[in-house]
Amino acid sequence: MVILRDYQDKMIKGARAALKRVKRILLQAPTGAGKTVLASFMIGQTAAGGGTAWFICHRQELVEGTSNTFRKFGISHGLITAGATLNLRELVQICSIDTLKNRLSKLVPPKVAVIDEAHHGGAAGWAMVIQWLTDAGTLIIGLSATPQRLDGRGLDDLFDDIVPGPTVEWLITNGHLSKYTAFIPDVPDMKGVKRHMGDFSKSESAEKMDKPKLTGNIITHWRKYADGLRTVGFGVNVAHSQHLAESFRAAGIEAAHLDGGTEKGERKRIIQQYAAGEIQVLFNVSLFGEGFDLSSIAQTDVTIDCVIDAAPTQSLSLAMQRWGRALRPSPGKTAILLDHAGNMMRHGFPDDHREWSLQGREKGKAANDNGPPPPVICEGCFNAIRRPLPPECPHCHKSLQAKQKEIEVAEGELRAVDEAVKEAVRAKLKREEQQAKSIGELAAVYSRRGEKNPMGRAVAEFGSRRFKRR
Repeated sequence: MVILRDYQDKMIKGARAALKRVKRILLQAPTGAGKTVLASFMIGQTAAGGGTAWFICHRQELVEGTSNTFRKFGISHGLITAGATLNLRELVQICSIDTLKNRLSKLVPPKVAVIDEAHHGGAAGWAMVIQWLTDAGTLIIGLSATPQRLDGRGLDDLFDDIVPGPTVEWLITNGHLSKYTAFIPDVPDMKGVKRHMGDFSKSESAEKMDKPKLTGNIITHWRKYADGLRTVGFGVNVAHSQHLAESFRAAGIEAAHLDGGTEKGERKRIIQQYAAGEIQVLFNVSLFGEGFDLSSIAQTDVTIDCVIDAAPTQSLSLAMQRWGRALRPSPGKTAILLDHAGNMMRHGFPDDHREWSLQGREKGKAANDNGPPPPVICEGCFNAIRRPLPPECPHCHKSLQAKQKEIEVAEGELRAVDEAVKEAVRAKLKREEQQAKSIGELAAVYSRRGEKNPMGRAVAEFGSRRFKRR
């Protein structure tokens, strides 16, 4: 049986009200707010009334975690995914998008479809499935902590209304997420940066602040601020993540690496060792992000106490998902966020106020972080190998694992964030706004930060600038 918290009940009521007006809505709630609980409640209620319901995941490994959660809540279900026997007698189905999109001709559309991590909805396969469901009159409910994408396209062509959940700040204040202490790079080395009217040159300052390098020795800082805490770390790529794990083990700290290509049984074994405390630090690449249910795989409650962020990113969504991994609460806990990549200096802090909308922004130069990653071309036989990569090419057996590249690490200390530091970073973000030379550039800045109406605010800001110059 699913028991809702007060704010979750409020979101369900908001969803019901929205679905009286439209048939496609998106529920926005931060990482840790219980989106899977919301989905379980809605799907369970639909099935209890005799209706059919689908829960659609964007990655194969998320199907198993969702299935475990549904079983915990007593929701009987079938699976539409590779390797599973199709059982359409069940009212509820958990679907992998890659399998589902190829079987639509054999299926009857459900009454309700819940789209997990709905910001992926612009990818071709997702768009096709959502359109198929829309044409059939299915009620579509998207779930996302961060409903925006880097490529600039909005979600308003896929969803008709958004139901906002509580903010990270509210969830922390009310004990639903953990308090945290963040450690960010000290003021960067500004040697050689020109000054203009008493301040650093804006363009050169931005280059210094945004250079994708790491700051400080990761092992030293972990021992100083998080020694003994159950930790998840994020590497730049597979080779970097493996290198970090090896470095920790060489320093006498039990550590391991996981990625999407890790064999399923090996992944489960490592996660269970991590849950049991036999492994203290678990490094990964793009695995411990959206929708990954660690406790479900470990088959026991697992609370992450520290995040090591060692992967610079221009994606606010990715950064917030990483930070959120450590914010699930436990008695007396204060999460530790070690930001060696400077992502908080790019995007602000986990509990900064952000408003989300379905609107997009003008396209910039940033790449699409939404669709599937491109295949890798084997250097031995030139076959295209689909990700996640196996250790070697299945055709010619040449190794596909990238060699460890040197990741630039600058000397320096991470410092604890207090209100004065937050204000300094916010001032930096304000300078970023001032550097925007056009409405489109400024709208892109606001959109990355989750502004409700980035273009409208950009237009208003440029109007204000012209007024001040008079």
